[in-house]
Amino acid sequence: MKISVGKLGLLLLSCTFFLASCGGGGGGGSTVAAEQSAASNTVSTPADPVTCGDNCFLAATDVETIISQAVAEASARNLPSTIAVVDRVGNVLGVFAMTGAPGTVTITSTNDIGSPITGGLDGISNVIPSTMAAISKAITGAYLSTQENAFTTRTASQIIQENFNPGEGNVPSGPLFGVQFSQLACSDFSQRDQGGASSVGPHRAPLGLSADPGGLPLYIDGVAVGGVGVVADGIYGLDKIITNFDTDFDELIATSATRGYAAPLDIRADQITIVGKTARFSDSFVDELLSSLSDAQPIADTIAASDGNYVSVIGYYNSASQTKAGTTFGQPNSGVRPADATVFVDSDGASLDAFVFVDQSNVNRYPATAAADSPSGDALNALTASEVQIILNEAINLANESRAQIRVPAGTQARVTASVVDTNGTILGMGRTRDGPVFGADVSLQKARTATFFSGTGRTDGRAPAEILRGFPDTLYINSDLTLLDTPRPSFSRYALDAQLFLGDADALESTGAPVAFSDRAGGNLSRPHYPDGPTTGPPGPFSKPEGEWSVFSVGLQLDLVYNSLIQHVAFVAGITPVDVEQNCVGNTGLAQPPAVPFQTVGQVPNLANGIQIFPGSVPIYRGEVLVGGIGVSGDGVDQDDMISFLGLHRAGLRLNTGIHNAPPEIRADTLQIPGQSSRLRYVNCPQTPFIDNNDTEVCNGI
Repeated sequence: MKISVGKLGLLLLSCTFFLASCGGGGGGGSTVAAEQSAASNTVSTPADPVTCGDNCFLAATDVETIISQAVAEASARNLPSTIAVVDRVGNVLGVFAMTGAPGTVTITSTNDIGSPITGGLDGISNVIPSTMAAISKAITGAYLSTQENAFTTRTASQIIQENFNPGEGNVPSGPLFGVQFSQLACSDFSQRDQGGASSVGPHRAPLGLSADPGGLPLYIDGVAVGGVGVVADGIYGLDKIITNFDTDFDELIATSATRGYAAPLDIRADQITIVGKTARFSDSFVDELLSSLSDAQPIADTIAASDGNYVSVIGYYNSASQTKAGTTFGQPNSGVRPADATVFVDSDGASLDAFVFVDQSNVNRYPATAAADSPSGDALNALTASEVQIILNEAINLANESRAQIRVPAGTQARVTASVVDTNGTILGMGRTRDGPVFGADVSLQKARTATFFSGTGRTDGRAPAEILRGFPDTLYINSDLTLLDTPRPSFSRYALDAQLFLGDADALESTGAPVAFSDRAGGNLSRPHYPDGPTTGPPGPFSKPEGEWSVFSVGLQLDLVYNSLIQHVAFVAGITPVDVEQNCVGNTGLAQPPAVPFQTVGQVPNLANGIQIFPGSVPIYRGEVLVGGIGVSGDGVDQDDMISFLGLHRAGLRLNTGIHNAPPEIRADTLQIPGQSSRLRYVNCPQTPFIDNNDTEVCNGI
């Protein structure tokens, strides 16, 4: 239920909130190392590679307190709820379901306005467990937040919709348009629950990232340690109208959960501007709560009074352990730790203060590795390990020099993850800066693969993008009763044909066509419900659903590529099928004959193993005129992501002098003349004055 308040009420509530809320309390009693605080506030020079102190994590007792505080508020409102708590890398630390809480959620993008959408995930009800929704909401709060920005699922709702801000007409889409389909359960990057104690991450999110208010980050002594997600109303949706404040019961209960673990006021989304517009953090305030901190004590009594239980979630959490402790972000047990200071270095040999992803044995999962493909039929064109490392180093060095978009204070360094892949989508190396948001890891890989895939007409296997698309099985949309939806099935052949018709070239994306270099910004232009992005009078892009069929839960090609795998995972968690989805998101045959177990994966390709991404931050890599791979960057503003991938690759090419460089200008997607359109595709868009220590402008021009 959403109840709007007027402008006067909004102002009064805002003032009350500033005075009454807990801004980064230390509910767990943990202390942050002084050097960590200093490291988080560096501006132009990277800090020494220190990490958060040993006590900077969610203990099992912290998780109990957070859940108890949520239960107390839910009980006071007579709203039985499901509550999930995760650490910063997505380990599920506790899932609690109160008696009478909705067991499943209904997915809807209409928010009680407009006509219902048919297809995609819209309207699926009585199938998706509320536990999956609560976990995804908690992971979203954790993955989008860092030491210098605190974002929520309400923030996510604002920045993923077809207009930014939502509800405004004739304005471009949200800056993270499409990010909801990342961190997928089928991703080959995201880790899976190992059972027992918390394990290395980043872990997968059951439904991807969430835009449904009620997912908030958790902090201890101002340090990001995790997230909490609440489902009380049985709806998994988003906020379509942000011109007022809502009373959202999921968000109110989550706000209660964060008392003593709340994000510091000065880094919350509402202190950050994006493209000149203020981000949203929460519409819920502490003075609106019906419960007090004393109502949540003692913990055992509060939980017992709710007549609820810790519940198991297949693939994520075993209730036999009740709550468990999280990991310490930046230390090996989290799966993210400082890199070898002698490997990630600048051109002078100075350490870049980089971080890497490690396995349970503390071994770097993705060290720089030589490619095994044969671009344009010649293995000598393949990227070498030293080239991969220099590309990563230049990207991270550039991030350290650059001014962040979504962080405070102003002048903070950009914090990102960078990924490099070969022409087949195989991961050749990954690295990240200090404190980059966790969501950027899987996304940077999606971006690198997407740019390489759509630019690829010279792969080792000889197949062009259109041919690969045509080889995938159809997407099989389902009803809530698990029967096939009575609607035309999305066709990957049709997507390929629509692109050719839109571009006015029957050979586009074919091996017979002229090579075209697609960045994620260019491919994203083709994935919006209107072209060009913004004006509502334009036609849909060929990879998008048209207006009236489009929603954030049914975007077009991006979702259709992974839909069958997403449904298989839902069926697995719900106990409908005993087999979980494979670690490859494409080629799934779908739920053809329910309630049998028909899911199979055919024609798997690593090119799109974790899906595609459709917001900016990647470019293909060339050696001469030959495509050899791609680089993707994600974490700190889409223009920054564009610049770090594009200019970072350029700098790496100059440093290497081995023929590695950006796509030749004459084959870039922004050179295409689109029939009937005066607006061309965009290739990259770099910030006007991006650097912290100088006033250089137009830094990408002429490259």
